[in-house]
Amino acid sequence: MHFPLHPDTPQEGKSLEDLFAGRGMDLKASYERMKGLMDTEGLPYGERSHTYNSRLAQELGKWADTQPGGEALHDAIYRGYFVDRRNVGDADVLLDIVKAVGLSVDDARTVLETRSFKDAVDADWAKSHQYGVTGVPTFVAGGHGVVGAQPYEAIAHLLTEVGTETRD
Repeated sequence: MHFPLHPDTPQEGKSLEDLFAGRGMDLKASYERMKGLMDTEGLPYGERSHTYNSRLAQELGKWADTQPGGEALHDAIYRGYFVDRRNVGDADVLLDIVKAVGLSVDDARTVLETRSFKDAVDADWAKSHQYGVTGVPTFVAGGHGVVGAQPYEAIAHLLTEVGTETRD
């Protein structure tokens, strides 16, 4: 499910300093915390200076879900944004990523030009609002949720809380 994190971000992006201005946020400390969590999980994570509007990336992700091998696009967009610091709000950047994972660039261009997956993403945004999602990632089970990058134990607690049986 997709979530509108900072949907008012312009296509050209916004510096993190501007995004968090006046909130007393220590960007370096925030990065170090996330980097530590990501390193623990063996996931790549770069130090970004900007945020970008992810709406078109979300629409393209919905399309990719309908394509054989399309799941690769999600990881590639993640890497483009969080590791390579690419503007995933830019259609040309997205088409480069599509090409890199071997999906049809022509089909992807049509999706972006016609916004044919706009309604599907709108429905996701409505559902995320209904669930009370305020950040990413959010894990929801049985009407309960855990927001943000959390340790394994927090997710395990959520699943136990909703009655999920554990496996050995």
